Amino acid sequence: MPAAQVLDSHALLKLLRDESGAEAVAQILEKAGLRDQPVHMTDVNYTEVQYIVRRKDGDAAWQAIAQELLAAPIEFHPTNRRLADLAADFKTRFKMSLADAFAAALAKEKKAELVTGDPEFKPLEKEIKINWLK
Repeated sequence: MPAAQVLDSHALLKLLRDESGAEAVAQILEKAGLRDQPVHMTDVNYTEVQYIVRRKDGDAAWQAIAQELLAAPIEFHPTNRRLADLAADFKTRFKMSLADAFAAALAKEKKAELVTGDPEFKPLEKEIKINWLK
């Protein structure tokens, strides 16, 4: 059985914007759908993606994407105290954004591979497994 995977905001935005790495994210989602084993993402990262899309592309663009995400094989996870404590630890030790800290925390909690292209995660390579998008 393949390892669980967590998407950060960076990975999902790559896919939505058809940027370098989008094909890899699309393949990950396709395989997740075929296996009926969704990838994971925190609600904090979902919020960050929504904010960026709405700010850059407007509310109508976000509404279309939100509808597409309903069918995507992504399980969105709410925060809880345990996840918040892990995120706070990562944010404190690695001076990273709050959304990135939550993505790393979920990857650690799930013993999952974090899918990202964001260099902010480089210092965490000894803490969590990272699938680097190119």
